[in-house]
This record gives sequence, structure tokens and C-alpha cells, in this order.
Amino acid sequence: MLQSSPQNITILGATGTIGLNTLDVIARHPDKYCAYALTANGRAEALFDLCKQYHPRYAVLLQEAAADRLRQMLLQAGIETEVLFGMDALEQVASAPEVDAVMAAIVGAAGLRPAMAAARAGKRIMLANKETLVMAGSLFMQAVEESGATLLPIDSEHNAIFQVMPSKKHPDLHSGGVRKILLTASGGPFRNASREQLLQVTSQQALNHPNWVMGPKITIDSATLMNKGLEVIEAKWLFDATPEQIEVVVHPQSVIHSMVEYVDGSVLAQLGNPDMRTPIAYALAYPERIDSGVGSLDLFKIATLNFERPDTGRFPCLRLAFDVLKCGGTAPAILNAANEVAVEAFLQSRIGFMDIPALIERVLSQSTIQPVTDIPSLIAADQVARQLAEEWMVQSA
Repeated sequence: MLQSSPQNITILGATGTIGLNTLDVIARHPDKYCAYALTANGRAEALFDLCKQYHPRYAVLLQEAAADRLRQMLLQAGIETEVLFGMDALEQVASAPEVDAVMAAIVGAAGLRPAMAAARAGKRIMLANKETLVMAGSLFMQAVEESGATLLPIDSEHNAIFQVMPSKKHPDLHSGGVRKILLTASGGPFRNASREQLLQVTSQQALNHPNWVMGPKITIDSATLMNKGLEVIEAKWLFDATPEQIEVVVHPQSVIHSMVEYVDGSVLAQLGNPDMRTPIAYALAYPERIDSGVGSLDLFKIATLNFERPDTGRFPCLRLAFDVLKCGGTAPAILNAANEVAVEAFLQSRIGFMDIPALIERVLSQSTIQPVTDIPSLIAADQVARQLAEEWMVQSA
């Protein structure tokens, strides 16, 4: 019996948490998967270490100077990986004919173009970059539909929903027997903090998530509940849900990753240890299952599962996300851009924790919402929002 060759996987954002976890799963199944291309922003040394271990055909950095450093390191080590740089190169390795699947794990708006390239090329897309759907949900889903691409969500919540949704495709949720999606949230490190305490939060405190190990941007988003807000917008596009069909449930243990309520009263949930290798392995092997390296869930050790309603008074970012979802057009892209600027400023101690939602709300109030027509118009809205955010910080200093 002939053995099929391993699938070629491009990992966009290989040096981040999702990228490293993807490589961990791939390494457990060398007969099934191999790294075709690994990419990073500017971390040449970290990407060099991965090239030594996984020997991809291509390594891509966004910055030319970093690419030159990596090229020299690989040459001295005798590693034949070819080094490319720039956004065009990211699109190239995401859409190359040899590529079977793409892990889209670049954080922020920078991940939009290569994810779109993979969609237009009809790839199996393992989507961890939530900004792609937040900014360009209609355009991205249209590209997936037209090319016949396979879209598999990597966020633990959306992956959980995907697993417990009806196996047969229906025109909408209700015709599939679904009443609503229950999107779980850990509540972050300040779930029980008062508004007065939130005003004093430092970036070091906010980076200490109780359950998940994530990059700094996503960790801050989790602390403000903006991460959940972005996931609400994602869920609309992934599952064709209305805002009224999406409910956020705070579940501090992060054991139930999300649920789907059906019209007959059934509620189906996906449970597991809080480890991103589970959804990654599910997406890699879909519709089969493979070992992810994640240990068994010990229900006796967990013993208790708690659920709470989110407090959008203390955490207004979640309310803002629902607002822009109802508004539509370029509003989600504007929210995302303002949030990226705000989070970076908070990490640099330029603004306070509660200034993050204040900045976002101010930018939204000053912005003109336009219909989404193409990627350039979205990028333009993104840039204007970033400029407004910077101006707000200057005025507030």
C-alpha cells in the first residue's frame, strides 16, 4: 500500500503562541504534516531556531533587515531554507500551489492580506487571526465560498461551536434547529475587580491571564473583554448568526469552550483542558481526529463549573463590539484599529486600562461608517481610525 506524502503546511505567525503550538502538533505526526513555510514579523533569531528544527522550504519576514539577518544565519548553518520578505511574500506562501493548508495566526490587521490570499486560492484555512473576519467578514466569506476553500476556526470558542453545530449545512441557524450560540469567556484576570480597581490596573497585572498562555495583545484583549467582543463579530460571519443569536457567558474555569442551544431545549457543549493544541489538531486532521498532546480532562479535579453574566458596565468593550456588529459596514474595522492602537499604548504605559474603551468609543463617534466594498477601502478606514486614536491620546495627555 502506497503511503501518501505529508501535507504541506504554511504557518503565518510561526513564532507566536498559536504558531508554536501548531508546530508542536505537526512534530507529533511527521508522516502526515510538514512545514512548507514559516513566517514572522521581525523576529529573525526566533525564526532561525524554528528553521533549524523544521527545515521549511521558505521563511518569510515582514521586515527586509530582519530577512537579511536570517539569510546570513541560515547560510552559516548550512540550512537551505529560502528567505523572502514583505507582504507580497506572505501572500505568496499562503497561496502557493504546493500548500495544502494555511495556519493564519498573524496577530492584528497585518494578517488580513495573506489570509485573503489563502481564501482566494481555495486552501484549507485554519483561522486564528480574528481580525480577518472582524475587518472583512463579508469579503472573506465571499472569497471562501467562490474558491471552495475550507474554513476551520482555531479560536477555542469557535472551534467548540463548529464541533457541536449540525453536521449538515442549512440556510440559517434556525432552519438547522439552532436557537442560539453560547460563547464562553473566562472573564479575564479582573473579573471581580471594581471600577475603581480597574482604573489602577497596570500592564503587568493585565498580562497575567488565569487560564490561557497567549501573546500580549490577545491577553490584554481578554482582560478588557474586547477579545470576546471580537469573537462575537467572528461568530456572526462563521455561523451566519444575528447579534440576537449570540450570547456571552462568563465561565471562569475555561473548561466548557462554548455551547450551542437547540430549539428542542438541548444544549451541546465541547469540553477540554485549556490548551490550544486541541483546536489546532482538530483543524489539521478534520474530519478525522489525531493526538494533540493534550492530557485528559479530569472532571473529578475540576468538580465545579460556574457561569455568570458579563458586566458591560465595567467592561464596555464587549458592548462596543455588539454595537458595531449591529451597525455593520466599516464600523468593526474602525473598532479593531482603535483597539490595536489603544492596547499598544497601554502596554507602553501611555494610557490607563480604562482609557482603552474610552479611546475606542471616541474614535467610533468621530468616524464616518461606510459600506464595505473592497480591501483598499477597509485599509483606508483602518488608517483613519489609527490617526484619530493617536490624536485622542495627544489631546488627552
